[in-house]
Amino acid sequence: MPDRPYTVASCAISVDGCLDDCSPHRLILSGPQDLDEVDELRGSVDAILVGAGTIRADNPRLLVRSPARVAARAARGLPEQPLRVTMTRRGGLDTSARFFTGPGESLVYQGEDLSLEAILHSLAERSLATVLIEGGSAILAAALGGGLADELRLAVAPFFVGDPRAPRFGLPGLYPHTSGRPMHLRSARQVGTVAVLDYRLSDRQRPF
Repeated sequence: MPDRPYTVASCAISVDGCLDDCSPHRLILSGPQDLDEVDELRGSVDAILVGAGTIRADNPRLLVRSPARVAARAARGLPEQPLRVTMTRRGGLDTSARFFTGPGESLVYQGEDLSLEAILHSLAERSLATVLIEGGSAILAAALGGGLADELRLAVAPFFVGDPRAPRFGLPGLYPHTSGRPMHLRSARQVGTVAVLDYRLSDRQRPF
């Protein structure tokens, strides 16, 4: 059994590296075409993992939206929706949040000494082969800084946020992929209004 599932980190950022702005409303960084690609990616994985802060701030559904992709999962003998996973040290999540209301199942890891590595190991023990990490900034930094992601899908919106208080991608820290050991750029594509950069971060074989 692998130590962890094959893991893809995915997020959308502004040109200046912001995941959101500081307004009370969620900043729209990507358009319908990019969201459809992310939906396809969701449809291919066993679990979607986000931090508790993302649930509190954005109240995401984390669902495969396309009926055809839902049906394709069922035809392959998979649950219609990927398992929704989060990690929290202090708890206090609203049980009416869309993370919990389904359809599909949700899983919460809680504890002061939680690590993303331990959670991914636990998911592998549950026989989950593939995980999609969708943020926020701390969990993305843990995945990329800890060498726990096999791919990075980065959608770059064509505008600046410009607010130093805005949550950012690539928090300060030590990362394994430096100028001396860069990531491998597999593709750079225009998808609607955004540029999508796909990077390989490991030599593991993608199982989907």
